[in-house]
Amino acid sequence: MPMSFNEQVIEEFRANGGKVGGPFEGGNLLLLTTTGARSGTERTTPLGYVRHGDALLVVGSDLGGPHHPAWYHNVLAHPVVRVETRSRTFQALAVPAEGARREELFAYVVREAPGYGAYQARTARPLPVVVLERAEPDGWEDPGDVTTLAGKLLEVHTWLRGQLRHVRAEVDAHFAARAAHHGPGEPPAPGLGLQIRQRCLAFCQALEFHHASEDGHLFPEIARHHPDLAGTFDRLRDEHRTVARIQAGLVSLLAGIGIADPERFRTELDEMSRELTAHLDAEEKSILPLLAGIPWPPAPPTRPAEGGDTGTG
Repeated sequence: MPMSFNEQVIEEFRANGGKVGGPFEGGNLLLLTTTGARSGTERTTPLGYVRHGDALLVVGSDLGGPHHPAWYHNVLAHPVVRVETRSRTFQALAVPAEGARREELFAYVVREAPGYGAYQARTARPLPVVVLERAEPDGWEDPGDVTTLAGKLLEVHTWLRGQLRHVRAEVDAHFAARAAHHGPGEPPAPGLGLQIRQRCLAFCQALEFHHASEDGHLFPEIARHHPDLAGTFDRLRDEHRTVARIQAGLVSLLAGIGIADPERFRTELDEMSRELTAHLDAEEKSILPLLAGIPWPPAPPTRPAEGGDTGTG
């Protein structure tokens, strides 16, 4: 079966260090890999982009078509994406801009790449502007060079703690702006609702993956060598379930962040913060000493030495 246009562009991009010909020649192009909103499978899309400070901006133009492109629906469901540019590949958080911020960023995009103004003129829908932020949040604390499995676990826990602090700060800013808003007709705290939703959703999905990996792989492997810690692992799994229950309630509230009751939302977030912080502290106390001597990254499996005929003839 012949390759589609997108497949040809992706192949050319990866084969030539990000350089492609045709309509993309000489322009800023990246590959955005998203997770399908319904399929759950990875999809890669070549997109033009505009640099804005430390972030990259992509626009859901679909060449001015009547509907948002599939990749946009994917990032609403799975905010953590993979970005490939000429110089690097990295994970990013995809945050659609809202309200006045969307207007400001779209005007900036049109100044840098006027073709997007023509696409907007073709359709009645406002073209989404999506900000691609590096996945590491503000407040990221580098735990240092990771050389052991203990260090790797601590690195993940440090990232989760940093994400949670970032979420809490944005939630406080969002509800403070809502409380200060008294004018009719304007949405409260424009620009923060989707930002909080995307960051919370990314955090919850990362936490879910981390706990599933521990329950399915890390804990059983350690338990094989330390059967005396069976009770510890049972307790940690119970804590995973408690965090998951709170997390599910938080995710359900995210759909209506713009109208959510501040006290209820903060209560859910505070409860999750307490439970998660206590869980991470207890897990580190119980498990880190057991992982301190295990190298990270793991050594690749050794291949049998290739030799001559060892038969007896």
